Amino acid sequence: MDPQAFTRLSIGSLGLRISTSALNCSKFGANAFSSTCSCEIRLRGFPVQTTSVPLVSSPEATPDIHSIASSFYLEEADVKALLTPGCFYSSYACLEITVFIGRKGLYCGRGLKKQQIGTFKLDVGPEWGEGKPVTLFNGWMGIGKNKHENGKPEVELHLRVKLDPDPRYVFQFEDVTTLSPQIVQLQGSIKQPIFSCKFSRDRVGQVDPLSTYFSDMEMERRERKGWKVKIHDLSGSAVAAAFITTPFVPSTGCDWVAKSNPGVWLIVHPDACRPESWLPWGKLEAWRERGIRDSVCCRFHLLSEGQDGGEFLMSEVLINADKGGEFFIDTDRQTRTAVTPIPSPQSSGDFSALSPIGAGFVMNCRVQGEGKRSKPLVQLAMRHVTCMEDAAIFMALAAAVDLSIEACKPFRRKFRRGSRHSL
Repeated sequence: MDPQAFTRLSIGSLGLRISTSALNCSKFGANAFSSTCSCEIRLRGFPVQTTSVPLVSSPEATPDIHSIASSFYLEEADVKALLTPGCFYSSYACLEITVFIGRKGLYCGRGLKKQQIGTFKLDVGPEWGEGKPVTLFNGWMGIGKNKHENGKPEVELHLRVKLDPDPRYVFQFEDVTTLSPQIVQLQGSIKQPIFSCKFSRDRVGQVDPLSTYFSDMEMERRERKGWKVKIHDLSGSAVAAAFITTPFVPSTGCDWVAKSNPGVWLIVHPDACRPESWLPWGKLEAWRERGIRDSVCCRFHLLSEGQDGGEFLMSEVLINADKGGEFFIDTDRQTRTAVTPIPSPQSSGDFSALSPIGAGFVMNCRVQGEGKRSKPLVQLAMRHVTCMEDAAIFMALAAAVDLSIEACKPFRRKFRRGSRHSL
């Protein structure tokens, strides 16, 4: 399998250092510096990212060099676009980090306004397209217009900007998951068959096919269970699977799957020591979050194969129920900071050796909203794939995420005899 080139642009080791004179005589007010400091990170063609910036009190202190506050992942086309001046731009694009002090709201009964104090800019250069690790900036930089009499800036921003090659394998399901599609690897315009996907449902009875069908549909109106997906390699051998272990059922007093009782998938891979047996690898929980725009929440735990049988939260993502969205495992993007990795790697498909320091991107999966023809598109970090079985286990996880969108649909639609469309 040949990977596609991706580059990871990471911004980390953030810290803000403010001189004593600036604190005492600041136009921003003393309370502003004791409140939230944040920054907006902009790169042309990408959504704006916002993150907090810690204050550094000691002049000798340096922020954690391993901390990552924000990351951008660039395909070859992205880098080319950044290096090409547009019709409204006279030069190459730049990375722009604008720092703010305070936040909108009340502080001790008084209005507190978020105010800009300075901007750091870094031009995009030819080294962005070379595919090599390079540190673009590392250290302190004065921001803002105010300076001491000796010329030293009153406010300084510390940051580390780094480029790292981060190649990925890209796969796509060629049809809807329930139609047992082929899975191909994408490399430019080339599609290479890699796996096949076999979807099945457990049936309620084995009597008359027509009556069995109606019994199944009545059952699925009340609960969705018995769904299975097996991933087969090109020889026909099953190399990964996902199946529902806790049915998707409406919670008490409502007609949807709620967080209090989520549906659960078990993601498994073959046991090398026992033919026809499976070993647990991960657990995916899914439920529906109600709101102005309903979402499906997918929470993934990695399961330990050791005696302790521990569970380790790796991702919790909201996906728009109508439009679809992206499920991902990426320690740089997780809103939860207490992601605890398993101490040591075990076997096929295991990314438990992830360290909180620079673990970064593992996988993402783009799916469509409910009722739409979803053909999941999956990207995997090359460093987490050592064999075909490693990739297969992520395909099983992607299939479970995709099917969870349908499994979490409201149960309000009533079954009508003679109709073959209950969901």
